[in-house]
Amino acid sequence: MMKHIGIVACSAEGAALCYRTIAQAAEHYLGDYNHPTVTMHSIAMAEWMPAFNAGDYRKVGEFMLKSGKMVAEAGADFAICPDNSCHLSWKHFIDRSPIPWLHIGEAVAKEAQRSAWKKAGLLGTRFTMNGPMYRDVFRRHSIEVLAPGPEDQQIIDDVIWRELVRGSFPETSRVQYNQVISRLKDQGCDCVILGCTEIPLLVRPDDCPLPTLDSTRLLAKAAVEYALGIDKGSLLASSAD
Repeated sequence: MMKHIGIVACSAEGAALCYRTIAQAAEHYLGDYNHPTVTMHSIAMAEWMPAFNAGDYRKVGEFMLKSGKMVAEAGADFAICPDNSCHLSWKHFIDRSPIPWLHIGEAVAKEAQRSAWKKAGLLGTRFTMNGPMYRDVFRRHSIEVLAPGPEDQQIIDDVIWRELVRGSFPETSRVQYNQVISRLKDQGCDCVILGCTEIPLLVRPDDCPLPTLDSTRLLAKAAVEYALGIDKGSLLASSAD
């Protein structure tokens, strides 16, 4: 029996891409137009932002828990959150969740390990680039993570909040991102984590200077495999993680 997937949404663009990828990826296993049941709950990003700006991840965790309870009440067997920065709150809510969650960082690290990469560049919000989540998860898989320098971080973060979360993906920003990725390559990175769930809508694997780790689509595909019993839960994570 297929498990019911719960999506905890923060940004509309990332959540929409995640849902669309679930539907597309499931057809590979289930046939045309078929996918597991999906329930999404969304709290407006405006409500999350004061907590992020204050570094109050306990409060962010309360939003995660609230949405998690909503999808659980709708019948979801497990939850995912297609927002990397939200995972900085993991330890503050996971033990109180009524259902298990798949962890986006674990989904990305699993793919990096499968590809035998050793040093990953990290793009994301300023919260993700400066936070411990990816460094801690990848360290357990013996992979180094390197964020851009301060000036490049400003470029990445500004584009996310000014354009990507608003559904705008200009060519000038794609070129800027590729320039940042090239500088990470010059520092020895052999892949790059697209660690904001809207970045895969801007950066194209076919012309990116490094192989990409698409956090949104990797999480969505992991959710499909877990829902279908193909993956037995290797990405399930607890507060201890």
